[in-house]
This record gives sequence, structure tokens and C-alpha cells, in this order.
Amino acid sequence: MNTSPFVQLTLVKLREYTREPEALFWVFLFPVLMTCALGIAFRDGETREIRVGVLGPSTSLGASSLVATLDADPRMSAVVVARDRADALLRDGGLALLVVPARPGGAVTYRFDRTRPESSVARFTVDEVLQRSSGRSDAFLPADDLVHVPGSRYIDWLVPGLLGMNVMMTSLWGIAFSIGMARAKKLIKRLSATPMERSHFLAAQISGRLIFLPVEAAVLIVFANVVFGVPVEGSWLLLTVIILLGAVCGAALSLFVASRARSFEATSGLINFAIVPMWIFSGVFFSSANFPGTIQPFVQALPLTALNDALRGVMLAGSGVRDVGHELAIMAGWTVACFGAALKIFRWQ
Repeated sequence: MNTSPFVQLTLVKLREYTREPEALFWVFLFPVLMTCALGIAFRDGETREIRVGVLGPSTSLGASSLVATLDADPRMSAVVVARDRADALLRDGGLALLVVPARPGGAVTYRFDRTRPESSVARFTVDEVLQRSSGRSDAFLPADDLVHVPGSRYIDWLVPGLLGMNVMMTSLWGIAFSIGMARAKKLIKRLSATPMERSHFLAAQISGRLIFLPVEAAVLIVFANVVFGVPVEGSWLLLTVIILLGAVCGAALSLFVASRARSFEATSGLINFAIVPMWIFSGVFFSSANFPGTIQPFVQALPLTALNDALRGVMLAGSGVRDVGHELAIMAGWTVACFGAALKIFRWQ
């Protein structure tokens, strides 16, 4: 058949995916499994008891009295803890707070790590219970106005990050890995002898990646929506454009990374060099705003940061094109720059 080299190379890329069960697992099942595991670990909708320890032997009347007082509150679960186990439980998260009973004429001591939010909450909750049991009364009774903002749960915030990571990381690994293996086996050198242009080969790598993209993204989004109720507040069309641009951006970056590497080991090292900063700084599992302001220009310039911010804007806040225009421009800039550079410096052997 007298077909275009681009079409033939795209079909070759398609066969590479379908003949590798490991690739299908990492592309389709791994994001779902990670979403399921983290969704269960950080699930909302049920009250978690605050784990509190009271220092002392189980035979101590003072420790037993404190445990009974704290355990009577439905928000807490209190136990007597021996001194030799107390530090380990605090360190490993087995306890949010340790109460040291008061000595004669003194007051109780709260031992906790204030850098842990749950420990700080436990400190004030325990203090409130013990103060009330000692006779303290409130000056007034406030009213609670409980609200639920759609998309405010951690799982809601997490899923767009996992989606962005999967879209970009599979592009990076899938394409660069394929090129590295083909170069190591001298396949690319053979292809250079065929009537094929460099642009055909590089463009086919991207098009082959995009074939599975709709199913890959849809599986994760639908699973998160059905199982955990993760919303999509904005336009599905805009969400599709963002995912498509993110995949193309990752593919272009992958082509640039693999364009000059002479061995598979070198390709793997360059991929990790490109991926690790984005894993750390781009806000997949925690907000990128946690990093100091001095490095924020670098953080915001990363393509995965832009992809994650755009996905969260559309899925959780219902953002429009104007709202995510800056992020789209960053990804488009990375795409053009990386593909242009790869097209210029790519070597066949």
C-alpha cells in the first residue's frame, strides 16, 4: 500500500502500545488505582476520632480519670500510654497529642508537634474538654453555619493533579522510552535510509500517543465522578482542549529529551531529570503555593503546573477560556519550543 510514512509510523506506534500489557496498565489502570487508594485514605463524609494518649501506668487513678473524661467526648479516643511508647506513637502518627497528668499543685501538659495540623487541632479540643470538666463556662454560645463548597475536598483537588500527571508523564515516558529503545536496537538508523522525513517520524510519535488519550482521560474522570463524586463544573470541551494540549506538550518535551541521547540509560536519566522537578513543584499531591515566593516564577513556568492549574480551574471552579488563558499559553509555548528544538537537533543514531 502506497501510504504516507506518517500514517505507517503512527500505526507502528499504536502496535507498540497494544502489544505491551505493562504500558496499558500504567496508562489506564495505575491512575485509577492511585485515585482509589488516596480517595479511601483521605475520604470525607465520616468523623475521624482524635487519637489522644495520657501518660502514665494503667493503674494510675489520675491517668484513668483523664482517659474517662476525654473518652466521653465523641470526638476523641483516649488511651493510657506508657512512657517508653509515647515518643514513638507521637512520631509515627499513632497519637495526635499526649497529655501528661498534672503533678500536685500543677497543671496538665500537652505534648505534641505543632507543625502537624491534626495535633494543633487536638491540643485545643482536648484543652476545651478538660477546661469544661473543671468548671469553665462559656461567655456566650456561638451558632454554627455549616457549608459545603463543591470541590473543596482533598480528593476533588487531587484528581485533576493525578490526571495532569498521568497525561504528561505517560507522554514523556512512552515516547522517550520508545525512541531510546529503537535507537539502542539500531532501528532508527535503518529508518533513516527510508523515504521518510524527520518531521514524519517525530509527528507520528505524538499522534500515536494521542490515539489512547480520550480513553485514558475518560476512564479516570468517570471513575472519580462515579466513585468519589469529583465534579466537573466547567466546559467539557475546554477540559478536552486542556488535556489534549497537555499531552501534546508532554510529547514535545519527550521528543526533545530523547532527540540526542545515544543509549537507553542516557534517555532514562534525561527523562527523570525532566520529570522529578515537575513531580515535586507542580502541585500534584500538595499545593505549589507552599514553596517560597522566590522560586514561584520557576514553579509557575513548569508545564505540569500550568496543566494542573488549568484542570483544577475548569473541573472545580468552572473557569472559562479567559481564566485559564495564561496556563494555555505556557503549555503552547513549551510545545512549540520543544518540538522545534527536537526537529532541529534530532539524530538518527
